[in-house]
Amino acid sequence: MKYCFAICDDDANYARYIRRLAEQWGRQSAAEVETEAFPSAEAFLFRWDEEKDFDVLLLDIEMSGMDGVELARRIRAEDDRVQIVFITGYNDYIAQGYEVAALHYLVKPVDPDKLFQVLTRAVGRLDRNEPVLTLELPGEMVRVPLSKIRYVDVLHNYVTVHAGQDYDLKRPLRELERELDQRFYRIGRSCIVNLAFVSRVTRTAVELSGGQSLPLPRGQYEGLNRAIIDRM
Repeated sequence: MKYCFAICDDDANYARYIRRLAEQWGRQSAAEVETEAFPSAEAFLFRWDEEKDFDVLLLDIEMSGMDGVELARRIRAEDDRVQIVFITGYNDYIAQGYEVAALHYLVKPVDPDKLFQVLTRAVGRLDRNEPVLTLELPGEMVRVPLSKIRYVDVLHNYVTVHAGQDYDLKRPLRELERELDQRFYRIGRSCIVNLAFVSRVTRTAVELSGGQSLPLPRGQYEGLNRAIIDRM
């Protein structure tokens, strides 16, 4: 399974060091790891608002501007799945780590072996807690975490699961819908949208984080808005 790691630290050299270690852990663990580094909490939030696709956040606490604790609070208000690991030069924030359900608290300088142990725990927790959609494709079987699925739609006789990568399969939408959970809402006959990715709703369209727009059939506006409110 693919994992997306974010490193947020205003010390560029240390961010590069942690990023290298995270990628090294991926190679040693035979895991597909994608990493992205951010120089500030604000830069991370700008990216997070577009697409909430990170699995693990390696987060410094003492940063200029918004600090790591406040960033973690904002993330937890929307997402309880992402694994937060605080990496800092101070021992004064352990209580705040509990407050935002941080997985671990590492003090700089970070020992590579300790970081590797924490990352193994993080993905283990993700794998245990994350429901997946199993797709039978030609010559392979793919397990897609539900949190990665932006929407599912139908064209002719094929269903496409849009989850960063598109997966096409010949399967009734109503059958696939039974394997999704309460975060998904069906808009019309041919589309199911993940409410976590909805950024705006008009009478004629559903806008997703990242700028994509889906047509909204007539009569669906009130029901979709009610589903979004009920999920808050």
